[in-house]
Amino acid sequence: MARKNSVFSRRLERHYDELKWLYHELYCDEQAFGYFLEMLERCWGERKKPLRDQDAAREADPNWYRRRDLLGMMLYVDAFAGDLKGVEGKLPYLRECGVNYLHLMPLLESPKGRSDGGYAVSDFRAVQPRLGTMEDLEKLADACRRKKVSVCLDFVMNHTSEDHEWARKARAGEPGYRERYFFYDSWDIPREFEKTVPQVFPTTAPGSFTQLEDGQIVMTNFYPYQWDLNYANPTVFNDMTENLLFLANRGIDVIRLDAIPYIWKELGTNCRNLPQVHTLARMLRMVCEVVCPSVLLLGEVVMEPAKVAPYFGTPEKPECHMLYNVTTMATTWHTLATGDASLLKRQMEAVCSLPKDFLFLNYLRCHDDIGWGLDYPWLGERFGWNEVAHKRYLNDWFTGKFSGNNARGELYNDDPRLGDARLCGTTASLCGLEAAAFEGDPFKLERAAACDLTLHAWMLSQSGIPVIYSGDEVGQLNDYTYHDDPDKREDSRYLHRGAFQWGLAELRTDADAYQGKLFQGLRRLESIRAEEPCFDAGADVQVMDSGDSRVLALCRRSGGRELVCLFNFSGEFVHAGADREGGYTELMYGTKYDSIRDIELWPNGFAWLLRDGAAD
Repeated sequence: MARKNSVFSRRLERHYDELKWLYHELYCDEQAFGYFLEMLERCWGERKKPLRDQDAAREADPNWYRRRDLLGMMLYVDAFAGDLKGVEGKLPYLRECGVNYLHLMPLLESPKGRSDGGYAVSDFRAVQPRLGTMEDLEKLADACRRKKVSVCLDFVMNHTSEDHEWARKARAGEPGYRERYFFYDSWDIPREFEKTVPQVFPTTAPGSFTQLEDGQIVMTNFYPYQWDLNYANPTVFNDMTENLLFLANRGIDVIRLDAIPYIWKELGTNCRNLPQVHTLARMLRMVCEVVCPSVLLLGEVVMEPAKVAPYFGTPEKPECHMLYNVTTMATTWHTLATGDASLLKRQMEAVCSLPKDFLFLNYLRCHDDIGWGLDYPWLGERFGWNEVAHKRYLNDWFTGKFSGNNARGELYNDDPRLGDARLCGTTASLCGLEAAAFEGDPFKLERAAACDLTLHAWMLSQSGIPVIYSGDEVGQLNDYTYHDDPDKREDSRYLHRGAFQWGLAELRTDADAYQGKLFQGLRRLESIRAEEPCFDAGADVQVMDSGDSRVLALCRRSGGRELVCLFNFSGEFVHAGADREGGYTELMYGTKYDSIRDIELWPNGFAWLLRDGAAD
């Protein structure tokens, strides 16, 4: 073990009793636990000096990732710059965008045509050859660290590709590998599982098991080529933890735990959010605090709000450092389509009631589809809306089926039997920029760009880390060329995963082009956010009554400073405000108001109103 009083020993000692208790609670295997501890020390020993220096600095400043000047961007390496070296060459552009948190979408080795966009990993320690090498990734991470940009990478925990070495050995019957997955010789147990386990992709990948050519049956909750790992086997947890630390030692700052609610399976349950999942998440948090305390865990929990917050853990026993704010993203688009902010107001009241230590990662669009996971019982009680009918309305709205509506998107995983489907499209196209540009209508272009900017202002007004999807900063539109690619045409999510249009980026300084208006407007918003203390993660945030259901009102306070944020989600001029005395200045445009009880907001417009005389 580590020498007495070493950094590793001191960190391990803080967590040893709890780590041992939780490990044995799951596995009751002293030998496996001994190997686990040796592996942690080995990984700590392999951590290079710049990373250890960063560990020490961030340990001394534990709130470093809660700063209001953090701004993220997520991108696909090939779509953005061809390969990892290309991304390194584009770092000046990213810094011009204000980005200091860079999420690289899945780039580990995976089989072409059977990768689910990179989420079927065949080697956790190799990069897809067309994108570069692991050395290139480490070099990019080093370059980002020098520019104070944190790098985030996906870690696919739930499954491996059927081409992974473990899967190949399991299929061949090599001892110890079949037990890493869920293998069965008949359908008896799989059928029992399927009685209680919901299907993830009922239309494109029905069922939760796949029968192989030799008759063996393996659990595949997502796609047939993604084999679920058996975390009841301590070897799986040990080896996957080592894979996570391998990536951390390459310089990755944020590990995104993909599909973490699914990782523990138990017959007779829905295999979602089981207590053992939280035990595993807690152990991973302690692993990072022992080996690489500058590394953050980002949980991907695409569930209803009540299932999301538990993945933060508790102040005494934390799990993930950050979680995706999935529900707010979906509710934002619902609000735009309905022009009614009531549900968003209700949801933000719930978010604002959570402990301030809970840090969300906020976004408008990402690599994935928009799933309509809304509070339908409340919508039914409040408006009489039926879930199936409302989902159909939202999808019809955003695919441009209503007369006069300019949104342009496509459906994903449409299930006519259940009346369910998800939505794809870029922010700009869903806001109407695509239709307006096609028609060459300057009035519609102005309105669509204003809508786009207002949605980004809303995202930036929320507590947490705002993350932009690459291309949104210049209003990139849907890419329909995926229809011509046999490897992509069956997956409409490629509609918003198109190659970055560098020609659009060249217009970012052109004040007459909508690309320039969006880029400069967004940079203005981001700069205001970075400078204004009311946007601190620890600020007091309150949802207010705006006087109009079409307008959401948010009040942020820090010290003696007060900022009132108003967002008009309708396509009409609206008079709304907040019950506040005194003068206010609108931060974006500098307009002065003696009272904010009655403010005129433009269609899909917003206002950031700072109380005059706020303490410096």
